[in-house]
Order: sequence, then C-alpha cells, then structure tokens
Amino acid sequence: MTSSTQSTTISLESYGQDNTARPRRDVPIVSNPDNVLLVSQAADSTVPDGGYGWAVVFACSALTFWFVGTTYSWGIIQAALISQKLSSPSTLSFVGSLTTACISALALINARVIRLLGARNTALLGVCFLALGEILSGFSTHNIGGLFVTAGIIMGVGTSLCFMVVSVTPAQYFNKKRGLANGIVYAGGGLGGTIISLVMNSVIEKVGPAWTFRILGLATLGTGLPAAWLIKERSPIRSATFMDRRLFRDFKFIVLFIAGAVATFPLFVPPFFLPLYSNSLGLSSSAGAGLVAGFNFSSAIGRLICGFGADFIGPLNTLFISLLLSAASMLVIWPVSNSLGRLVAFVIINGAANGGFFATMPTVVGTVFGSARVSVAMGMIVTGWAGGYLMGAPIAGYLLEAYGGEQSTLMAYHPAMFYAGSMALAASGLVGLIRLYIDRRVLEKL
Repeated sequence: MTSSTQSTTISLESYGQDNTARPRRDVPIVSNPDNVLLVSQAADSTVPDGGYGWAVVFACSALTFWFVGTTYSWGIIQAALISQKLSSPSTLSFVGSLTTACISALALINARVIRLLGARNTALLGVCFLALGEILSGFSTHNIGGLFVTAGIIMGVGTSLCFMVVSVTPAQYFNKKRGLANGIVYAGGGLGGTIISLVMNSVIEKVGPAWTFRILGLATLGTGLPAAWLIKERSPIRSATFMDRRLFRDFKFIVLFIAGAVATFPLFVPPFFLPLYSNSLGLSSSAGAGLVAGFNFSSAIGRLICGFGADFIGPLNTLFISLLLSAASMLVIWPVSNSLGRLVAFVIINGAANGGFFATMPTVVGTVFGSARVSVAMGMIVTGWAGGYLMGAPIAGYLLEAYGGEQSTLMAYHPAMFYAGSMALAASGLVGLIRLYIDRRVLEKL
C-alpha cells in the first residue's frame, strides 16, 4: 500500500515537470502541473458534500435571485423608459450592460475584498450597494446620466460583490456534488428573473418606473440581508495575491479565458431585446414581459440541468453543449420566429442554454484549476468578461438602429441575431478545443 502511494506521487511530480506533455491515462484528467491542484484535491477529499453547505447554497441562491434576476429583467424597464422617450435602445442597454460589466471590472478587487472581509461581510456589503443603487435609480428615471451612475455603477458594485461571493463560497463545501450546488445557486437567478420580470411589468403599469426601482430596492434589502448573514466560509481564504501569473502559462487557462470573454457578448442580447422584438410582432407589453419571464424560468431549469450534467458528464462537456445550443437557437430559430409559438420555442431553448453558462463556469474553474485557488482563478477569468458585459447588448442595439430601428420590420433585428449567434458559436468552438486538448475521447467524462 505504501509503495503504491509513493509511485503515484512520483508519477504526478514527474508529470508536473513537463508542461508540454500530453496528459497520461494513469493520472486523473483534472491533474495540473502545480502543487496548488494537489492541495485542492487533498482538501476536496475532506469536504462534507452537504451539511451547512446546503444552507450556504440556498443563501447564495437568494442573492442570485436579486442580482441576477434584476439584471435579466432590465429589458422590461428599458422598454418602459424608451416609451417615455428617455433615450435610445442602444444607450439604455448600455446602462444595463454597465451593471454587469462591473462584475468583470472589479473581479480581482472583489476577490481581495472577500479575503479581507470574509464572504459574509462581503455579501452584506454587496446587498447594501445593490439596494442603494435601485432606490437612487428611482430618482433618476428622467436623467440618463443619473441612471448610468445609480443603475450602472452603484448597482454594478453590489452585483459584482454578490457575484464573487456566490461563485467561490459553495466550492468549499462540495466536491462530488459541486455541479449540483452551483446549479442550485444560479437557478435562483433564473427564478428571480421570472418573478421580477412579471411583477416589474405590473408595477410599472400601476406606479411607473421610478417607484418600481424604489420598491425593488426595499425588497432587496428586506430579504437579501438575512440571506447574506447565513453565508460563511468553511475555511478562510488566505491567498495574498491578486492573480496567479502561472495560469497564463497554461494553455487550458488561456483558451478558457478567451472563450469566456467571447461567450459574454451574446448573453444579454435576448433578454434585453425580447420586449422590443415582441412589440415589433404586434404583441403587448405584458406578452413581452411574459417572454422575458419564460426566458428566465427556462434559464433556472437550464442551470439545474447543467448542474446535474456537470456532475454526470463533466463540466467541460456541459459547458460546450450549453454554448452550442445557445448559438444554434440564435442562428437558426430566432431569425424565423415571426409568430408567438416560434418565439416561445426560442425563449425556452436559449434561456436554458444561457443559464448553463453561468451555472457551469465556476465548476469548470474549480475542477480544472483547483478549489484552493478558485477565488483567484475565477476572478482572473471573470475580468476577461468586461468587454462582452459592457458592449455585447449595446452592439446589438447599434446594429438594430443601423438597419432601421425597433419600429422597423423584423428584418432589422437579423444582423443583431446573427452577431450574437456567431459569438456563441465561436465560444463553443474554443471550449471544444480545450475539451479535445485534455482528452480526445469524445465520451470521456470531463
């Protein structure tokens, strides 16, 4: 028994000395040529795969209910503000994109904040910023510059803090069920988007966008703060570095970094523009809100399915499939969705695939690069999403305006659809490249 253990250790060490060598079949696929992954594997073998971890998962899910759900419902309030002639679709989509872009712009800083303050205090701070931004946005509905500050930056800071907490904390409690745990966490965002989009449309019709923002902020405070208080780390994160430069010498990390950067460009195009597209079909604002709600509900289901899939067929395989489905739905189904039935089919498929990206990425990072540095690695990868978060939806808005605007024919939307679908297809190709680089056996669990 002792000699077997020693030979395995020697095999791993010798494998680590040659970064260019192909993975050996007698070494686990997730092995990485550095000591951090070995430490991660040792730590993962002792995690409870449950216990208080489930409380953390559901608390994190409550946070995603608000910060993801609000983000994915931006298209509802964007349509209301456009009807008030506040600004153009491209400019208002820029506001919503700025909120999510803060996730990337502040990712490395927020990883350090978690190490300094702890997950619980960071979550509490994030909820406060998120709610404050929403309440202040209620006083900026007639000032586009003010919305950039309140809904864009202040809400963005809160969203970014919450995102990093829910991305790195559950990994400390789960190993074999890590995919399921992350799926449940991010399914909360899909559920939040479903409920918030329906309620938001109704509240806007009754009290207008200003009070809708304020009510949303108060509700976020009332439920988000208790949930944040339940979050705690299993062990403190003590890494003192902002980034691990060794990862940029890893081919897998470089390609995954680029894949994530490309994949974020199309993610918010459907939820931001579905209300406008449905209006071009002659549907009511309530129907548009219903489509966004359906998109978010499908996203919640997709996040759960991809969570199970990550544990069953592997996170990389699951990520590849979700991106491929997203691309196919935008390139094949959306352009011919000139009736409610076809549009519903698109919403279901794209929503499920869209949610899979967020549910699977933390599991991919933790599995491939080690749970011991998931905070740093995730922060580095999320930083690369800034361009897609900030410009993804606005580019679609600019294309829409260039080809006739939201009041034109349905053909005016096609360039934006093909742009978004092509970006998703490119991202799926990059993930497929990583998958084949690690192991060319198609049916292997990865």
